[in-house]
Amino acid sequence: MGSNTTRVSELEMFENGFCASGLVSPRKDQLAEQELDDDGRPKRTGTLWTACAHIITTAIGAGVLSLAWAVSQLGWIAGVGILLLFSAISLYTANLLADCYRSPDPVTGKRNHSYMEAVKTTLGGTMCMICGWIQYGNLTSFVIGYTITTAKSLVAIQKSYCHRKRGSNAPCKFSNNPHMIGLGIVEIFLSQIPNFHNLSWLSAVAAAMSFAYSTAGIGLSIHKIVTGREGKTSLFIRVHGDDVGLSAADKVWRMFTAAGDIAFACIYAPVFIDIQDTLKSSPPENKVMKRASAIAVSVMTAFFMMCGSFGYAAFGDHAPENLLAGFGFHQTSWVIDLANFFIVVHLVGAYQVLAQPVFRAVETWASKTWPNSGFITKEHIISVYGKRLIIMNLFRLTWRTLFVVIVTVVALALPFFTDMIALMGAIGYWPIVVYFPVEMHIAQNKIPKRTTKWAGLQLLSFVTFLISLAAACGAIQGLHKNLHTYEPFKSQD
Repeated sequence: MGSNTTRVSELEMFENGFCASGLVSPRKDQLAEQELDDDGRPKRTGTLWTACAHIITTAIGAGVLSLAWAVSQLGWIAGVGILLLFSAISLYTANLLADCYRSPDPVTGKRNHSYMEAVKTTLGGTMCMICGWIQYGNLTSFVIGYTITTAKSLVAIQKSYCHRKRGSNAPCKFSNNPHMIGLGIVEIFLSQIPNFHNLSWLSAVAAAMSFAYSTAGIGLSIHKIVTGREGKTSLFIRVHGDDVGLSAADKVWRMFTAAGDIAFACIYAPVFIDIQDTLKSSPPENKVMKRASAIAVSVMTAFFMMCGSFGYAAFGDHAPENLLAGFGFHQTSWVIDLANFFIVVHLVGAYQVLAQPVFRAVETWASKTWPNSGFITKEHIISVYGKRLIIMNLFRLTWRTLFVVIVTVVALALPFFTDMIALMGAIGYWPIVVYFPVEMHIAQNKIPKRTTKWAGLQLLSFVTFLISLAAACGAIQGLHKNLHTYEPFKSQD
């Protein structure tokens, strides 16, 4: 491996690597037969619909199945109101981000190929470093959570089969660990997909799966309501006098966690710029991305509303944290099994969508630090009978495999990591979804301080900060409870 002759400080390496514009562009002789965009990269081919697929894959995750529980903790008015509020916030800040892809002009300016580069261009290197640690920490924690959730869905299918075969009272216990390892092996192969430009097919499949299992949860909830077995609901938050056996303090902690769950369900900002960087340059990327956000958020909000509302109506105050888990092992078990299978397929794809920015950040840093290393920069073409099949990079193969292995080991060691995800989500929601888009919008448009618009943007940022803080407190309380029963590498459902 080669090395630079000029040594730079850690800050400079971080800014020139992780905060840079992406991987070093291939040499022009390698792209002689390809058309190039204005930044010297291969012509982008993304469209409105591929952007919609990426957003939906990211936003409509398995977390949609927890919304009935979240609404049950808040009541109809607060639950539905908070859900609509955070959907609107996500759409508004996404529109701010869309104008940050090019700087200083959102249509003709220089491209920012990643969220971090947009922050560096607009707010400077220090803010870029802070953004990077939060963004990539969140994305990594989410893929760890996806590993655990995928295993739990596969175990649910196993348990369903076991109960059908042995009876509903049979002690069916299965380990999550083999499924986590199996997912890791699958993701090692999928992680060799070079970049976001090649993920469109996987996002389309994953988006379809998210619709499928959400629809299953909605349909089963409606069936439960129609058959007259719905639960008891309330219009308002009930801190005292509820029938779920919780103290007032526990109820307050759950309210904080529920508000956080709703907010985090609407997150897709960490990969927003990466998605925008796949779009064709005409029509302007910011206009296409705003339309894609409007379509995707509308679809997302509709499904969130139906899952949250119908699920709450079906179960009332006893709504389960996973909607599908509340229907038991009866005649509808095949529907639940199918929905769990759809969750698995969706999370396999969503894993890659969230991991790609992390992959690119490390590969960017490595290619900037060791530009003459063939191990890092050389692409190897594997052909069979003269037909090109795979383009392989040895560093990409090594680093991405190592990343998947580490993610899998952490998931195996920390089976309660979903509580840690809630904490990471709480920490990351405010800066990634609200603070940085707002501050970049203010800086890019030179909005004077103490004006009405400036005050409104700061108020939005402050309110979401308080909600993130409350959600973080709820997550810490849940994490504290789980640590008392924690056994590493022992995970059974």
